Amino acid sequence: MKNHTRFLTHAAIIAALYAALTHLQNLLLPGSATWMIQMRMSEALCVLAFFTPAAVPGLALGCLVFNLTYSATLPLDFLVGTLATLLAAQFMWMTRKLTVKGYPLAGMLMPALTNAVLVGWELSVYVGGGFWLNAFYVALGELAVLLVPGAVVYYALKKRGLGPRLFGI
Repeated sequence: MKNHTRFLTHAAIIAALYAALTHLQNLLLPGSATWMIQMRMSEALCVLAFFTPAAVPGLALGCLVFNLTYSATLPLDFLVGTLATLLAAQFMWMTRKLTVKGYPLAGMLMPALTNAVLVGWELSVYVGGGFWLNAFYVALGELAVLLVPGAVVYYALKKRGLGPRLFGI
């Protein structure tokens, strides 16, 4: 029971952080966390999926909460954006031990891949511009966030041994 409660607590905290950070970014830099060229800084939290399985539902729920509470969200984004985040986090958890010199490169690429395909398709339905162009822009934003601030968060947690201390895994 204690582990189940810990899992739910971690998932809820991650969800709240994701939604709050995305809203804050949208408030400070309108449109930077939405539309075709986006860089959701909250996506850097995806690296938490390397440290705890609670990040998988937490990140997906955080994405859904933001999409439900942001007035300009496209209707399909409730499903498609949340699914992209869920799949990315799940693939990150599954590939957490697949590293290149201690860096989980394959896992770091997962959000770019899932979001490029799913959100790129969604944007081409709503906004136009062609699937490949939209997929490229979405992947570019995801890569920028995951490979720079995401890597900083990953190494900060890893080098200080905070993963096991925070998540008890």
